[in-house]
Amino acid sequence: MNYLESIGKNAKKAFEDLKGVSRKKIKKVLENYNQSLLKNTNKIIRENLKDVKNVKRKHLVDRLILNKKRIEGIRHSINEIAKFKDPVGRVLETWRRPNNLTIKRVTTPIGVIGVIYESRPNVTADVAALCLKSGNCSILRGGSEAFNSNRLLANLFRNELRKNNINQNCVQFIENKNRKIVDQLLSKMSAYIDVIVPRGGKGLVAKVQKFSNVHVIGHLEGLCHIYVDKTANIKMAKDLIINAKMRRTSICGAVETLLIEEKALNSHAKEIINALLDSGCEVRADKKINKIFKGKLKKTTEKDWKTEYLDAIISIKSVKNVKGAVEHILKYGTMHTDSIITNNKKNAEIFLNGVNSSIAMHNVSTQFADGGEFGFGAEIGISTNKLHARGPIGAQHLVSFQYHVNGNGALRP
Repeated sequence: MNYLESIGKNAKKAFEDLKGVSRKKIKKVLENYNQSLLKNTNKIIRENLKDVKNVKRKHLVDRLILNKKRIEGIRHSINEIAKFKDPVGRVLETWRRPNNLTIKRVTTPIGVIGVIYESRPNVTADVAALCLKSGNCSILRGGSEAFNSNRLLANLFRNELRKNNINQNCVQFIENKNRKIVDQLLSKMSAYIDVIVPRGGKGLVAKVQKFSNVHVIGHLEGLCHIYVDKTANIKMAKDLIINAKMRRTSICGAVETLLIEEKALNSHAKEIINALLDSGCEVRADKKINKIFKGKLKKTTEKDWKTEYLDAIISIKSVKNVKGAVEHILKYGTMHTDSIITNNKKNAEIFLNGVNSSIAMHNVSTQFADGGEFGFGAEIGISTNKLHARGPIGAQHLVSFQYHVNGNGALRP
């Protein structure tokens, strides 16, 4: 039996064992894990420093770092997940048929969830907690750049499972760094894994969606847009755009393209762009906007409208109106998160109903595209799929359902 097959069989066994575990005990594991993170904070930081020192792709450092503040953030997420109502066994609908059959639609766990991710070690803790809370088992394949951090966070979780007499293989971290492991996960593990969730760059997610034999929940990239119309409050627009771009440039909810109504170029564009430049952001703009700045800004190319920078860079385009903004987003967007800044309710409705984004916003920073900010505690990812879960995926979305049909010896004529 090879390494991955062994992990798969362990996960299937753990999932069957988990069915007999009380929800009270699962909550206790999460509470104990929360305390374990606090107790082992310094050890986690030491392991994380090893990863930070070894990282070759420097743009990943911000995603990779774990400090006391970020560990507290992970603990807060675990605490929120522990407090949620149990997502399994909820009766979604009940109806009675004329033949006296009673039919219920009841939530059930999905099974074994494989997660392939890069850079962010908090994903290890979040996914382990979300899957356990929803009655699922997880197989985690983190990026090699965060290997030491991920391994420790996973082992601390497994320790708490073991201490509470729960099969520790409810959470398994793949310690083999060979890149071929990902190919095998996608093509050889359909007998063991029910869903694959890719969290990483465009190349990783595209590969998963192309080659996986298992159902995939994921998004290609976060090419997020903000549209500003002439009725927008200028101060609000500046503050939201600076936050959406510069708060954390490396996350998938960071805005990458700004669209401005033509009639707002003179009134809004100059102030907004100067604010971006003052914040240290590189601005790339189309001809109309560049004209206002006497050609001093970098000119945009077709490639810019298709680029998720994940850096302090933004592309800006003038559009005729809200419908022009929607058309641009439908052409270049990735169905992640898009926002409109306007005081015109009609324009807001046109935008919200027109874009195909999994998250559509009005007067909100795109950086709120996050499971924790939605009140889910954390997220296993943000899905741009149109089937099953969409947007931030919390514990309550990591379920399927069964129909329970009850009768009294009913025979179909």
